[in-house]
Amino acid sequence: MLVGQLRLADFAESAPWRDVRSAHGMTHYSGKYSSATTGGHVVHESRLELARLLPADFDPAARGIFAQPCRLAARVGDRVRHHVPDFLLVMCSGTVRVVNVKPAGLLQDPEIVEALAWPGELFGQHGWEYEIWSGAERVLLENVRFLAAYRRPGVVPEAEVEQAWEQVVDGEEPALAERRPAGDRPRCPP
Repeated sequence: MLVGQLRLADFAESAPWRDVRSAHGMTHYSGKYSSATTGGHVVHESRLELARLLPADFDPAARGIFAQPCRLAARVGDRVRHHVPDFLLVMCSGTVRVVNVKPAGLLQDPEIVEALAWPGELFGQHGWEYEIWSGAERVLLENVRFLAAYRRPGVVPEAEVEQAWEQVVDGEEPALAERRPAGDRPRCPP
């Protein structure tokens, strides 16, 4: 299939291109992330990929996340190249973003730069966005990781969430907004 023929429907029941395995002594950290956006698992092959999944899953504009969505094959220069993107994100606006995750230190290597450039050109010609992601601020990721646990339905009763939102006042300190739903309940002892 040509890139120009790809449609979102082609990914609806797709499985990741590669099997993700984990074994004692492996130098990378692969696994399955339980996604609130998809209602299922999304595989990752490294901690850096997991770090990209967290903000993608937390993004209210995202409605779909697909790991290793396809395998590209294209003639680039005088040779046939192959590439499996790390993620395909589908946004509520209908925008599609293909994401490749690479450590920042590798982005100085001309071979890596070349290997990441041609898929971007193909997806760009198809009208899809292309992102090369190398990380985010540590504090942002830690906050998203913590807050992601509360995106699961039923962890906090929906009525309490709605009540808390109704009591938020623009411009106030977050600590005040956090304490208000507790009402007269005593604070934890020091």
